Amino acid sequence: MRIPKPILEEAGLEDDVELSLGPDGILISPAACARAAWEDAAIRVRERGEDGLLDAPAPTRFDETEWEWTGHQE
Repeated sequence: MRIPKPILEEAGLEDDVELSLGPDGILISPAACARAAWEDAAIRVRERGEDGLLDAPAPTRFDETEWEWTGHQE
């Protein structure tokens, strides 16, 4: 099926689309972006102060022998 470009533009379907079958026919809708709302969600999490680590860091031998810490340390 080919849909003329002006019709797609008018419907806001200029990029990838998804097709689904409904009771009245085929529905063409914009393809959902997997990470579309991640930035906004991360901002809300930060504003609520819920962006900390869930578990305390677990140092390993690598941390003790391989790292050379310079500058500011907390």
